[in-house]
Amino acid sequence: MDGGGALEKPEDGGSGCELDPVTGSIPATKVEITVSCRQRVTCLLFLLLLPVCILYTQEVETKQWKEFGRTEVIDNTLNPDFVQKYILDYFFEEKQNLRFDLYDVDSKSPDLSKHDFLGQIYCTLGEIVGSSGSRLEKPLGMVSWSLLSPVHPVFRGIPGKKCGTIILTAEELDNCRDCATMQFCANKLDKKDFFGKSDPFMVFYRSNEDGTFTICHKTEVVKNTLNPVWQPFSIPVRALCNGDYDRSIKVEVYDWDRDGSHDFIGEFTTSYRELARGQSQFTVYEVVNPKKKLKKRKYINSGTVTLLSFSVESEYTFLDYIKGGTQIHFTVAIDFTASNGNPSQSTSLHYMNPYQMNAYAMALKAVGEIIQDYDSDKMFPALGFGAKLPPDGRVSHEFPLNGNVDNPYCNGMEGILEAYHQSLKTVQLYGPTNFAPVVNHVARYAEAVQDGSQYFVLLIITDGVISDMAQTKEAIVNAAKLPMSIIIVGVGQAEFDAMVELDGDEIRISSRGKLAERDIVQFVPFRDYMDRTGNHVLSMARLAKDVLAEIPEQFISYMKSRAIKPNQDPQPCKSKDPALHTQI
Repeated sequence: MDGGGALEKPEDGGSGCELDPVTGSIPATKVEITVSCRQRVTCLLFLLLLPVCILYTQEVETKQWKEFGRTEVIDNTLNPDFVQKYILDYFFEEKQNLRFDLYDVDSKSPDLSKHDFLGQIYCTLGEIVGSSGSRLEKPLGMVSWSLLSPVHPVFRGIPGKKCGTIILTAEELDNCRDCATMQFCANKLDKKDFFGKSDPFMVFYRSNEDGTFTICHKTEVVKNTLNPVWQPFSIPVRALCNGDYDRSIKVEVYDWDRDGSHDFIGEFTTSYRELARGQSQFTVYEVVNPKKKLKKRKYINSGTVTLLSFSVESEYTFLDYIKGGTQIHFTVAIDFTASNGNPSQSTSLHYMNPYQMNAYAMALKAVGEIIQDYDSDKMFPALGFGAKLPPDGRVSHEFPLNGNVDNPYCNGMEGILEAYHQSLKTVQLYGPTNFAPVVNHVARYAEAVQDGSQYFVLLIITDGVISDMAQTKEAIVNAAKLPMSIIIVGVGQAEFDAMVELDGDEIRISSRGKLAERDIVQFVPFRDYMDRTGNHVLSMARLAKDVLAEIPEQFISYMKSRAIKPNQDPQPCKSKDPALHTQI
């Protein structure tokens, strides 16, 4: 999500900012944006909403708006305080235009046109940072629908229409890399449910410099108990206290209600320094309801919360591992099914136009040219699936594009593209569209190297509906515990609903009752990134940025799950062993 660039540009090599020795770029100031909304007046008979907020940033050159990120969806509220933050690079010398859109969620679809648009605001990052207390409050503008374009809302703003307000708070992030893991339980909480006990959960807030509080974590709900034990959770120390160990942290305890009107049980305050003492002792907090305390003379508390465990460790970044010598290995798998059309005809997705690349080549080049920088020898295995192979016409879902079963490696992106072009001349497009064989292929050699020295990325480029969904889900669930990620790029105009399920952003993928250990799949339809003016370079840049955005996070999640730390003494890179690929 984060871009790179300068806070101040040094003059003539002066010492304005120091260069980052790893990235070669000048570090930017990072700010965290928190979003809240108040008094949303709806046209839906004042029903409660399931709001989500989407942030768009405007590209400087094209002036086009691009989705930056989405908050979580909050159930049944008119006054959402979103936990999900936006972290932006802040540049004093640039006008960074932002747009915040608010939607009422109607289904699980990621397609925003399937949900109710509620309003939007425009501002700049500098406007938020420069406001009093770095807190900007603006009225939400409603949209009116243009008869010329009924599909897309046109921002008008309706005079006199009270649409509620959006509150944006910015805070500069400390560079603290520590991450705290803690677990709490409670005892004898107040009973709030008439027919049961309580369904308690906790909400953590960090205090701001102006005395207000910002939400930073919610625990899960533990049903029907006055003595809950919550699951351990991890949170960056900067999110808890922004590096100030004595900054006040407020914790509120609630009884969950289905309609969103959660009952307040009580609260307590602590600090990071006090929580850190939990490494050597149990810490017990009294949960107090201030209103009850004022009304009842004999009131003591509404229960207690105990810190059961607390630990802290330094968070390592993606670049820490790359600097330590971890290699990223890139494998591509291309769809050769008949639904792509005859490659000799211009209507085919595989058509080789002498003047421009087809969608397959563009997707391959866009992703590969970035990933190849993290692979020392630039040798990449390239596979095809869904074709009949010469000489006997057998169908294969795992064949080498270069025709060499013993050594499917291609030299750089140009080598892969050349092998792809040659394959189109020798194989017969057929079917069906099976992903499991290529996923299992990469998983076999990822399984052989789980020490953190190597990480594997599989790019699948496809045009159609998957045929072996059950087998693919099982393959992905098994691969989720290995050092690998999967990128799926859909080309053409087909429906890719099944791919959204594989992506697992909304619901973690499962197979035979077993949940994937990590989210390792990222799916995007290439058509969403095509530049309207025909600028293929821009289309490829957009695609690469989005499909690769989750790789560092997936990479880190694997390293953390195996407690692998970056190598402080990187060893010379070993060449790849072709024997790993002889199982094709």
